[in-house]
Amino acid sequence: MPKMKTRKAAAKRFKLTGNNKLVHYKTKMSHLLAHESSTVKRHRRGASVISSENSTRIKKMLAL
Repeated sequence: MPKMKTRKAAAKRFKLTGNNKLVHYKTKMSHLLAHESSTVKRHRRGASVISSENSTRIKKMLAL
């Protein structure tokens, strides 16, 4: 049986932590931020953990 291919689009967006949790970075933080409030920009900073319901699907995409 051949190996499963990794979906490269998913591999660029999701990372696996040391405890086998998936994290992703929030969107809308690259440009055009002058009109956004500092509160909104602060909440979009950093990574967030993906729920277990979605992580099983994403792990299949990453061939894990």
